[in-house]
Amino acid sequence: MKSKRLSVIRRLFLNDKFIMNIILLNSILIFFEGYRHDDQELLFYISLIDSGITLLFIVEAIIKIQHFSWRGYIASHWNRLDFVLVILSFPSIVVMFIPLEYASLSFLFVFRIMRIFKFFRFFKFIPGISKLIHGVILALKTSIFVLVGLGVFTFIVAVLSCYLYKDYAPQYFADPMRSFYTTFRIFTLEGWYEIPDAIALQLTPVKAFLVKAYFVTIVISGGILGVSLVNSIFVDSMVIDNNDEIEAKIDDLNDKIEKLTQMIENQTSTTD
Repeated sequence: MKSKRLSVIRRLFLNDKFIMNIILLNSILIFFEGYRHDDQELLFYISLIDSGITLLFIVEAIIKIQHFSWRGYIASHWNRLDFVLVILSFPSIVVMFIPLEYASLSFLFVFRIMRIFKFFRFFKFIPGISKLIHGVILALKTSIFVLVGLGVFTFIVAVLSCYLYKDYAPQYFADPMRSFYTTFRIFTLEGWYEIPDAIALQLTPVKAFLVKAYFVTIVISGGILGVSLVNSIFVDSMVIDNNDEIEAKIDDLNDKIEKLTQMIENQTSTTD
């Protein structure tokens, strides 16, 4: 009877739907815990249930390691991710029993935050996620040189803009790092016109025109052409796998048609 119960528990933890429901429940609990509550007892029970769910994930890992063996378990990329996330969220159980009001232990609060990483397990249950991740990795490899080129261009523009405008707009170009962030913001085309307008107010009309022309050039070269080029290469690289699969199917279909044509020709020649 005992072995039968253990067998049922084992099958339960090997069932992805059961695990997904636990993750969903855990997500809802942590979501509501983020609100301010006057009822400390309610917060304690929510944290207690959350810690219990973390223990369930630990049990899941143990059962899967026993079922598949350690090598078989870590052979799956998703199991590796699950194992890392369990390790990251485990300290939240220990911290629950440590009074964090002591200043010397206040840094341990970060371990409570780590339980949020358990939400990443949702990615495992997205249909076709493995193919999507493979496509993203392939796209990154293909577009790496363009990304590096865009990064170098951003760096050059950032340093140049820093030396040109740090005295006129220190809130944007006070130092190279802040200038780099501002340049990146300009490349996103989000509110970029506010920056040259703020500088132009302090200059003569001719200099104001040159400043605006400078930033328009940056927007066209980096924001429109540069970022668009990266996007197009990235998207093309992501769908290239789908095109290869279709081309392979077409080639296979052509081979079958050729074989069928040869069979018909052979039968015709034999009949004659």
